[in-house]
Amino acid sequence: MSTIRLGFIGVGGMGQCAHLRNYIAERDCAVVALAELRPRIRTEVATRYGVPRAYADHREMLKTEKLDGIVAIQPFDLHGQLLPDIFAAAPGVPVITEKPIARSLEAAQTILDAAAKHGTPLHIAYHKRSDPAIIHARDLIAQWKKSGEMGAMRLVRLAMPPGDWSASGFSHLIGSDDPYPQVTRDPSPAGMDDATARDYTTFVNYYIHQVNLMRHLLGEDYEVTHADPSGVLLNVRSISGVAGTLEMAAFRTTVEWQESAFIAFEKGWIRVELPAPLAIDRPGRITVYRDPGAGAAPTTSEVTLPLIHAMRQQARFFLEAIRGKATPLCGPDEARRDLLAAKRYIELFNATKPAKAAAAR
Repeated sequence: MSTIRLGFIGVGGMGQCAHLRNYIAERDCAVVALAELRPRIRTEVATRYGVPRAYADHREMLKTEKLDGIVAIQPFDLHGQLLPDIFAAAPGVPVITEKPIARSLEAAQTILDAAAKHGTPLHIAYHKRSDPAIIHARDLIAQWKKSGEMGAMRLVRLAMPPGDWSASGFSHLIGSDDPYPQVTRDPSPAGMDDATARDYTTFVNYYIHQVNLMRHLLGEDYEVTHADPSGVLLNVRSISGVAGTLEMAAFRTTVEWQESAFIAFEKGWIRVELPAPLAIDRPGRITVYRDPGAGAAPTTSEVTLPLIHAMRQQARFFLEAIRGKATPLCGPDEARRDLLAAKRYIELFNATKPAKAAAAR
C-alpha cells in the first residue's frame, strides 16, 4: 500500500481545518473523493484541495470509490446513524471520526456493535493523544512506573479553562450560506430529562478530551468520585488508587490558550502545557522535575520536541493504523467508557443541586 486512498465524509469547519488540510499534506496519502451535503462547500473545497471527485451523498461515494480509509467528520449527534451506515457500505475499511463517539451510551453501543459486525477498525479523534509532548510524557510515565526511580504515581491534574482554542485556525475556512439540510439526529441519552441532557451534552462537548486524556495518562481506568457544586472541579480515583482532578472553568482567557496536564510521582513530576487545538506546527511543552534524594541535587529540565502539531501527527497515525501499525489512537470501547464517566459526573453534579438550593435560601 504505497499511497493510501482516502475518502472524506464531511468537510465543514473541523473537516477542513482540523483534518483535510493535514491529510492533503501527507505525501503517502491521496484524498481521492469527498462527500458533503452542502453544494457550494462541496464544490469549492474539492477545487481548492484538488480532490478529484465530490459527492452529495456518502453512500454514492462509498459505492463508487475504492478506499483504504475513511475520515468522517460531522456533529457527534449524527454518529449513531451515520457511522453504522458507513460500516455497512464499506465493510472492513478503517474509519476515523471526531470525538465523542456518540451523543449517548445507547448510540455508542449501536456503533460498537455495527463496527464488530462489519469488521471495521474505528478510531476516535482524541488528537491530544497524538501531541509529541503527551507521547513523551506517556513514555516517561511508563519508564518511572517500571523502574520505581521516582516512587509511586500520586496524581494526575488536568486543567482546561475556556480560551482562544482556534488560534486563527479557521482563517482559511471555506464557508457558505448554504442552509444545512434537514437531518435526523440521534435521540437524547436515555433516562435524562431535557435539562440534564443539556448539561451532559455541554460537558461532553467541552471536556470529553480531558475525560479521555485522564485515562490515557493514568494508564488505567478510573471512577469519577466527586463533582464540585461550583462546576469547576471533577475528582477521580484510578483502579490502583491514583488521584485525579479536572479543573474546568476556574477562569478564562481571551487571547490565548492555557491547557495543562500535571503528573506527580513521589520524587518528581511532569508538566505538559498544550497549545490551542488548531494551532499549526506547535507541539506541547514538557517540563520534568526529578528529586531522587539521597544527597542528589534535584533537577528541572525541558524537552525539545519536533515542530509538528497534534492534528497533523494524528493524521499520520491514522495512515499508520490503516497499514496495521500500533498507534496511540483511541478505539471505540475506550471512547464509550468516556461517555460512562461523563454520565457519572453529571449524576454527581446534579446531586449537589439540592444542597446549592438550600444554601441559597
